[in-house]
Amino acid sequence: MNYVHIVAVLAVLQFFLFGILVGRARAKYGVKAPATSGNEHFERAFRVHMNTLEQLIGFLPALLIAGLYWPNTIIAGIGVVYLVGRFLYRQLYIADPAKRGPGFLLTVIPTFTLLAAALVGAATRFAA
Repeated sequence: MNYVHIVAVLAVLQFFLFGILVGRARAKYGVKAPATSGNEHFERAFRVHMNTLEQLIGFLPALLIAGLYWPNTIIAGIGVVYLVGRFLYRQLYIADPAKRGPGFLLTVIPTFTLLAAALVGAATRFAA
């Protein structure tokens, strides 16, 4: 079983879930498409979704490349921290955007850890 691939799929599903929640917020707060502003609570949901997209750009390649060089369970475990961080980020941002820091750190630290692991793995493999 490839846990890294499972985490990658879960990250994409999490992004789609956040998109569904944006749609629900749009309906709940009466923000008609294509508007992306008009109600603070809708805007929070929208920003979480967009920030998740921004984070996925770095996370997914780092996860998949690091998974080529390091044990599957370790890389997947780091990926799970990212997923938990995204849920925490959403919860904190929806409640009060100023308090999103812990969720953001639990997203960024795993991503940079995976980027470092990918780079070291690739450099070590190249040197060998």
